[in-house]
Amino acid sequence: MTTPMTPSTHARETLALGLPLAGSHLAQMALHVTDVVMMGRYGVVPLAAVVLGASSFFIVYVLGSGFAKAVMPMVAAALGRGDEAQVRRDTRMGIWLSILFGVLVFPVFWWSGPILLALGQNSEVAAIAESYLRLVGLGLVPALVVTVLQSYLSALGRTQIVLWVTLVAVGVNVTVNYALIFGNWGLPELGAQGAAVATVTVQVLSLLALGLYAGLLPSLRRFHLFQRFWRPDWHAMRLVWRLGVPIGLTGLAEGGLFHASALMMGWIGTVELAAHGIALEVAALTFMLHVGLSSAATIRIARFDGRGDRVALKAAAKIAVAISTGVAVASVVLFVSLPEPIVSLFLDLKKPESAAILAYGSVLLMLAALFQLADALQVMALGLLRGVQDTRVPMWLAAVSYWLIGIPCSYVLAFPLGFGGVGLWLGLVVGLVCAAVSLMWRFWRLVR
Repeated sequence: MTTPMTPSTHARETLALGLPLAGSHLAQMALHVTDVVMMGRYGVVPLAAVVLGASSFFIVYVLGSGFAKAVMPMVAAALGRGDEAQVRRDTRMGIWLSILFGVLVFPVFWWSGPILLALGQNSEVAAIAESYLRLVGLGLVPALVVTVLQSYLSALGRTQIVLWVTLVAVGVNVTVNYALIFGNWGLPELGAQGAAVATVTVQVLSLLALGLYAGLLPSLRRFHLFQRFWRPDWHAMRLVWRLGVPIGLTGLAEGGLFHASALMMGWIGTVELAAHGIALEVAALTFMLHVGLSSAATIRIARFDGRGDRVALKAAAKIAVAISTGVAVASVVLFVSLPEPIVSLFLDLKKPESAAILAYGSVLLMLAALFQLADALQVMALGLLRGVQDTRVPMWLAAVSYWLIGIPCSYVLAFPLGFGGVGLWLGLVVGLVCAAVSLMWRFWRLVR
């Protein structure tokens, strides 16, 4: 009989997994932040286009990443059972499904201009966003496969390599952005297209690095991850599909909430959309901390679930929730105390339009403080539920919270009631609170 783990042991093990994962998610987010910062210094219209284009790319990526994210709890649970063959089978089919998805949805990026115009976006912004998406869409397949490999390696406890590869990617992204957005070092000035080239370059290099590590590291060769990779495994594919589709749709529901907010902010004005993009980037940075902690919780919960250790499972869940709550409180203090200095980091204050963006963005950032706790709890609840491979009911709970409550509240507050962008963000708060309460209730009901 094993000795029960103490709360401090649970905390240490959660942080040992969660901090590198949080760091890698922050570094991943830094890729997008550097795009926004550098485009902000290039021009307001290109910035608005990249905000819109990146948001559109992300919504498609989130839908496809469900297969990759399903790999994490499946691999962790297989390790808990001591089934190494299943580790390989699940990961391979996660890669297969990710590649198929990326190929099938590429036409959405190619024809994104008419889609954005039909959604009421400014014609100049839509044209630049389309040129951005046609290039950045080429990186969807490598981006999804990178996510599969990150899930696989994280479930094996190899979180450090995930962090280091992502940190190097940030440096590559800044360098290529500097060269191609502004036309430095004798290279052409490509503006938004330069940011897209940088993104695809990073995704391809990250895929090569993680693929070589997963395939060649001596201690991981026993999994034979790429051996006879071309052979289908229909049973494992069904398992990954069954768990991954609801995960992707859940991410789509949440991402759709924020994407819809970007579209509606575009109806209000270009300055407001640019400020919205900056405020969301800052809020997303703190959210990445919670995503890392949630992933760590998924891995630990899945291992305990695989072993059938319900007591340790519940104790690990309580500690993970407590840590994430502490991070949320710290984020609230930061956003309320320093909104203008934070937003100003994204702007060239010498440009005439920057003052309006700074003022509006600062208000939105203070509103972002309102949903920090709810955002932390909803993503942690999703991580816990994935650890016990419960994804279908959470998908419906998320869809109702975001689409039937959050988005309508944002629209009504912003337009019929006349609160504009402030009302739009208050609607986000309502949707996130509903998701946090319902998803946490679902998890604790399952494991009681």
